[in-house]
Amino acid sequence: MAAPNILWVCTDQQRWDTLGCYDNEFVRTPVADRLAEEGVIFDLCFSQSPVCTPSRASFLTGRYPRTCRGRQNGADIPADELLVTKVLADAGYTCGLAGKLHISACHPSVQPHTERRIDDGYAVFHWSHHSGLDWASNDYGLWLKEKGVDYEPYPYEGSSHVDAGYPAEHHHTTWCVEKAMAFMQSAADYDNPWLFSVNIYDPHHSFNPPVEYLQRYLDNLDDIPLPNYVEGELHDKGPFQQIDNTEGGYNGMGSQFRQGEMTDRDHRLARAAYLAMCDLVDDQIARLLETLKATGQAENTLVIFTSDHGEMLGDHGIYWKGPYFYEPAVRVPLIIKLPGAIEAGRRSQALIELSDLAPTLLDAAGVDIPPGMQTRSFWPLLTGETDLHEHRDDVYSEYYNAMPWHRDPTAQVTMVRTRRHKIVAVHGTGTGELYDLEADPDETNNLWNDPASRELKLAMYERLADRMAFTVDPLPVRQADW
Repeated sequence: MAAPNILWVCTDQQRWDTLGCYDNEFVRTPVADRLAEEGVIFDLCFSQSPVCTPSRASFLTGRYPRTCRGRQNGADIPADELLVTKVLADAGYTCGLAGKLHISACHPSVQPHTERRIDDGYAVFHWSHHSGLDWASNDYGLWLKEKGVDYEPYPYEGSSHVDAGYPAEHHHTTWCVEKAMAFMQSAADYDNPWLFSVNIYDPHHSFNPPVEYLQRYLDNLDDIPLPNYVEGELHDKGPFQQIDNTEGGYNGMGSQFRQGEMTDRDHRLARAAYLAMCDLVDDQIARLLETLKATGQAENTLVIFTSDHGEMLGDHGIYWKGPYFYEPAVRVPLIIKLPGAIEAGRRSQALIELSDLAPTLLDAAGVDIPPGMQTRSFWPLLTGETDLHEHRDDVYSEYYNAMPWHRDPTAQVTMVRTRRHKIVAVHGTGTGELYDLEADPDETNNLWNDPASRELKLAMYERLADRMAFTVDPLPVRQADW
């Protein structure tokens, strides 16, 4: 089989349970659901960091955040790091991107025009970090200007939590997909394979879907489940969680999301807006897949749908993201399809690290995996060479002061999760979390200080220490015995 094209759709801040195929009864995602039926859906895929830059730097390099030195939002990944897209480009792929990259500082005070790039392999680069027009080279902003659109989101019906976003035809997600469609139409004439990263900003906050999408949920708003939160459950958790619960996300930056000041309707409206953004993404993915089919490329294109990390969405009394390792924060959707090579209609219970994607894509393309990559290809699992449900014994995630909001103390947090248990260590504070996910899937009963769970805690802490030890950088490669 010839090296496949790769269509890599990565949303931003989309938790795993926001698709119909992950048993969400409210969201409308028929396209993603059909993609799952035509490929393999993974139930247990986890990000290596619960925030953007560390996660993206990690899954693009196949290295852990602290190893690839992309461990913080607002910092630049070093120029000597090797992205999977560069490896593929050197092997003959034409690589393109539309939307976010975010492996370097993304703020106009630091980079007034665009995000700093390294030799990333992208020959086609349509960059827009988010829907704001505060970068001179924001391709999305230029697209709006060409259409004569001058529009600013506004609070939906006076809500402090939800905005009326751009209409669907002018939405950031739509722009991103149209750039990808144009690339695929041109690529139909290529003699070489291609990879295109469709890096959609939705459903990242602010919660600002097109009004027509939000209105789908209003008649049944009272049926949307409230966040998973038990009053008082944070008393034995890290200080960051308690701050974000009482002061709002990002250490008070999101003060409108203070748990004690939000009504049930506020919570449900925020959830409706988030799901509406997921609906929009699904509608736009339909256009991508239709373009693949219309251009005759569907049969030789590996399609991936995933996200960089999750969203708390009020669960455990917290909105947005940060130094949290609950399932909503680090568990992400993962669906993969390739006709002829990947048997359709299967569901995997294998433990997958999102950063495993980098070596997996190289395996799929028949390209050697460079020695600096630390993560593990699951291509044999996809093709039926190995057990569909076996890949890792555990998954690892980390947060090393990844965002500037929590300073006293700074947040240094690591996690290991097996199929049944999860441990989260808040280093330097003496606090942490320990869960039996079989008995407590909602993660509301913290066993960290439970005397009866002492042996389990020690065993999981040893496992965590082992993962931290064995994620040491494999570079530089040893040249001699001494």
